[in-house]
Amino acid sequence: MIRRLFKRPGGAPVTVTLVGKPGCHLCDDARDIVRRVAAETGADVEELDITADGFDPALKEEYWEQIPVTLVNGARHDFWRVDPDRLRAAITAASRA
Repeated sequence: MIRRLFKRPGGAPVTVTLVGKPGCHLCDDARDIVRRVAAETGADVEELDITADGFDPALKEEYWEQIPVTLVNGARHDFWRVDPDRLRAAITAASRA
């Protein structure tokens, strides 16, 4: 699901993807940080459930032990924990690309 939180003033659109699963406390923590930073920066947020039917098997194998995984515009950004300052910097850099 992609939700547009704010319209970005200038710069390219940026989507932060959070790959997680239900019942994952690290995913819950990451979700809070991702949503907060996205609201501040105007980035879109997409959440993917790694346990969902049809989730890419290759990505499931790669990410399973690392969730939550965050991506910025499809490029892997971080896993396990999300640092808000680092995420903010990555979003800013992606919007300038």
